[in-house]
Amino acid sequence: MKRDIKSMLPAELHEYFKSAGEPEFRVKQVFSWLHSGVKTFSDMTNLPVKLRGKLDEDFLITVPVLIETYRSSADDTVKYLWGIQEGDTIETVMMDYRHGCSICVSSQVGCAMGCTFCASSITGLKRDLAASEIVDQVIFSQLLTQGRVSNIVLMGMGEPLDNFDNVIRFIELISHPYGINIGARHITLSTCGLTENIDRLSDYSVQLSLAISLHATDDETRNKLIPRNRDTSINELLDACRRYFKKTGRRITYEYALIDGVNDSPDQALQLSKLLRKTGSHLNLIMLSSVPERAYTPSSKKNVEIFTKILSQNEINFTVRRSLGADIEAACGQLRRKNLAESVNGVMGHN
Repeated sequence: MKRDIKSMLPAELHEYFKSAGEPEFRVKQVFSWLHSGVKTFSDMTNLPVKLRGKLDEDFLITVPVLIETYRSSADDTVKYLWGIQEGDTIETVMMDYRHGCSICVSSQVGCAMGCTFCASSITGLKRDLAASEIVDQVIFSQLLTQGRVSNIVLMGMGEPLDNFDNVIRFIELISHPYGINIGARHITLSTCGLTENIDRLSDYSVQLSLAISLHATDDETRNKLIPRNRDTSINELLDACRRYFKKTGRRITYEYALIDGVNDSPDQALQLSKLLRKTGSHLNLIMLSSVPERAYTPSSKKNVEIFTKILSQNEINFTVRRSLGADIEAACGQLRRKNLAESVNGVMGHN
């Protein structure tokens, strides 16, 4: 079997070229070509023809196929649906902010967490993405938009910490100076709270931003919203977060999707204030994106006003996150679900 060369770190490429009797500078040449979006080894024009042929014998280059592009009429958000290996599809969202362009990437095909308000988990987890398949989302989205990505959020389809090794490798690849070179401080990893892997993450010297999908203030409500975490109490999760902060010094962000009649009462706002007070953290309030297959709806404007007033009174540092791309189903998993349904009916969308 051919090896996935784009998932290889420079040190691994070095070993390959050393064994092949090639000079050290080949590592930078090939790595740079791969991260520029080259699709074949024959396009690496500064390599000897013989070496290009050898690389083609030993390796494959992952190249996603663009299936659909959705552009928001309300803002500059763009959503891409990619066809990848094994006939799978994944989603990527590009968001334009004043501080630069952010990209939301997927880490898995589907999701095993079973969150009952999310479209990604409806069909369960199909497979993990290779590090190259996560990198490709950044490379080819940049090429399509002709813009430089300044920030990355691992907040698309999948649970990043459930694909731990490939996600760590992705961060090493994407931050390497031979390639796209986006530093870890410009990367946010969002997790529903796999505490064991939060502890594993703290063992790495990766200065990324960690975001915790909290979404509830009591275990009963959280267990309904995030079934995979039934065995982890909120207190245990917060303990893991405290350990992470103590070890890394990196402030944690908590995410809270406001859901009408589920987690948006005044009592829950007060309880959330108690949980997060004096933690040195930041709270992101998210306006829930409605998913047709799910019964939940976003909180009313009145409930949001009451909820945020209580947070302010309790001196909680929070932001109401601006909702982008609502008209193009930019919430993770929605476009893939739509495409799968169309495929079943024999109608595959094309750009």
